[in-house]
Amino acid sequence: MNKLRIVYATKTKHSKKLAQAIGNALNIRAENVSDNLLPLEADLLFLVGGIYGGESLPELLAFVKSLDREKIKSVALITSCVSKKQGQDTVRKILQDKEIPVVDEFICQGSFLFFKIGHPNKDDIQEVVDFTVRISERRKY
Repeated sequence: MNKLRIVYATKTKHSKKLAQAIGNALNIRAENVSDNLLPLEADLLFLVGGIYGGESLPELLAFVKSLDREKIKSVALITSCVSKKQGQDTVRKILQDKEIPVVDEFICQGSFLFFKIGHPNKDDIQEVVDFTVRISERRKY
């Protein structure tokens, strides 16, 4: 299959911005989970989402629950979080239960209301892009 895909869920448009930057770097279209993407196949799926009140968006969780381990070979998580500490634990657990490997996770500085305003900024976005390029090259897609 040798296929990369980028899927995002967004509330504040930060994840969309990150997903589109990744897409530009890898020459792949970033897709919104709200766009009814099934059936989805990928050797490496980049899932981009933020943490809101300690959790991933319900739309992203529903999307991850719909994934088929026969069609998704591996996942890399890109997470935007104000604390820059909390990952997408629920997403990771769902994937683990489905036996879909998570190859890595990058937690990007996010913002909410007045906290860490201006993030993700240009440098944050570049870090995300560098991470995804390294992952895709390491996995030879």
